[in-house]
Amino acid sequence: MPRLLDLDESGELTSAHVSLVAQALGKSERTVWRWLAVAREDRRFARMEASHFTVTTEVRRLLALWGGNASRVHAELLQQAAKDPGVPAPPSLSTLHRAIRRDLTRGERAGLKNGEAARRAHDVFGQRPATYRNAVWEGDHKHVPVEVDVEGELATPWVTWFIDCATKAITGVAVTPHAPSRDAVLASLRISITRTEPFGPVGGLPGQIRADRGKEFLCATVTAAMGAFAVPVTGLPSYSPHLKGTIEALNDAVEEMFLISLPRYTGRQKLTGGRLADPDAPALTYEAFTGLLLDWVAWWNTRHHPDALNGKTPLEAWQADATPLTDVPAGQLATFALEDDGRTYTISSSGVRWRRRDYLAPWMNGRTGTKVSVRHLPHHDDTIEVFDVTTGHHLGSAFLAAAASREQIRSVQAARTAAARRLKADLKAAEKLRRRRFEASTTASPPRSLASPTTAQAEEELSGTAQADRRALARPDLIPHGPAPQTWARPRPARASTPNEDNH
Repeated sequence: MPRLLDLDESGELTSAHVSLVAQALGKSERTVWRWLAVAREDRRFARMEASHFTVTTEVRRLLALWGGNASRVHAELLQQAAKDPGVPAPPSLSTLHRAIRRDLTRGERAGLKNGEAARRAHDVFGQRPATYRNAVWEGDHKHVPVEVDVEGELATPWVTWFIDCATKAITGVAVTPHAPSRDAVLASLRISITRTEPFGPVGGLPGQIRADRGKEFLCATVTAAMGAFAVPVTGLPSYSPHLKGTIEALNDAVEEMFLISLPRYTGRQKLTGGRLADPDAPALTYEAFTGLLLDWVAWWNTRHHPDALNGKTPLEAWQADATPLTDVPAGQLATFALEDDGRTYTISSSGVRWRRRDYLAPWMNGRTGTKVSVRHLPHHDDTIEVFDVTTGHHLGSAFLAAAASREQIRSVQAARTAAARRLKADLKAAEKLRRRRFEASTTASPPRSLASPTTAQAEEELSGTAQADRRALARPDLIPHGPAPQTWARPRPARASTPNEDNH
C-alpha cells in the first residue's frame, strides 16, 4: 500500500500497477482498489484485526492449576464472574479452546499439563559439530529396570558406562548390584583407558569427559585421577539431558533393544489391576545378567549400525579414524584412582596396620620396620597397595589378614620358608669358603690345597706354564752366531799388570 499511495500521489498510478500487485498477492483487483481507498482515507496500510479473546496470565495460571483442562478453567471463569459483577463474562468454551490453541504453543500447553519434561519434548536443539575419536567421552549411570538375583535377594542393578561421542563406541562398562559410587566410575574408566578385552581396541585417553553433576563423577578422587593425565571432567547443568545426548541415546537404546526382553523386566505390560502376566518368572542371577549385558555391548560395538555412522559399526568407525591414540603405560595405571590418606605406616611382624586391621603379603617377609604409605580403591578395603615412603616405589599389594583365604596364608608361609632356605644355602656356601682341604701326601712335601682355582687363577697358571714350556724348547746353539758387525762397540783387551802393582 505505501508504494501504491506514492504512485497515486505523484499521478503515476495506473490500473496496470494495481493488477500487478493483485496478481502477486493472489487477490482480486477489486480487493486491492478497496485497500487503496481505505489507505487514502485514514492512512491505514494493514488489515485491522477483529477484537477477540486472548489468553491472559490468569488463564495460564488456571490451566496450570487444573492440569491443562480447558473445561475446568471455563467453569472457574464462570464462577468468578457470578461472584463478582465487575468481572467481565468469560467467552464460550469453544472460544476459549480456540484462544488456547492460537496463543499457546504446543510446548506451553504440554508444560501446563504435564510439567517441564513435557514442555522440553517440543523444544529444538542443535547438534554439536562432528569430532574425532577420543575427542570427547560422555558418561552416565543407568538404573536397570530388571530384577536380578543377588545372593538370594531381588535387586535392580546399575550400569556405569562411557561412550565415545564421535564413533558411538562403548569404551567401558561397570555393573553394581546397588546404587553406584565413585568406585564404579573409576572401574569403568580404568577398563576404558587400558584398551583391553572385552572392549579393546577401543579406548585410550580422551581429550575431555562430559557428565552430569552427579557427585560420583565430580568427586575429588575421579577428577584427581583424570587430572593426573590432563583430562578435564566437565560437569553439565543438572537435568539437561540434551547436553549429553550421545549417552542418553545409549541409555534409551539399551532398554528398548535389550532390557525389555529379559525376565522380570519391571516395565512390562500389566493385566487388570496392575498384575503381571507371570509374576513368578525366575530371575537371572547377577553373574548371568552381567554376562548378557557384556554380550550386548560387544554386539553394539561390532555389529550394530547407528544412523549417524553411515552404515558403519562403531568399531569400524573407530578403526577408520586415523587420529593418534594416547595409551597409558601399565606402570602408571598401577596407582590410578587410588586414594591416599597421607599417613605413614610401619611394616611390623603382623604386616601393615591400617584402619585398625592388619594386612599381609608374601613380599613383606624381611621388611619389618620399613616405613610405607597406603593407597586403596574407594569402598574396597579387602586389598590395599603399599608404597615406600622414601622412594615412592610400589612395593606390592596386601590383603586383609582376617579375611585371607587358605591360599593367601600359604603364599606367606611359602615366602617365609623360601627366604629361610636361601639364607641356609648362603651360610653353607660361606662355611665351604672358610674350610681348606689338602691333598693326601705320600712323601715328605709341603701341603697342597684342594681348593678349586678361580677362572682368573687358572688362566694365570696356564699362561705361566706355557711360557715355561716355550723357554724349555728354546735352543740358542742350534744356529751358530756370526761375527759381530764392525760398527758394534767391542770391550777393551785386559792390560798387563806391573810388578809393583802385584805387590800391592
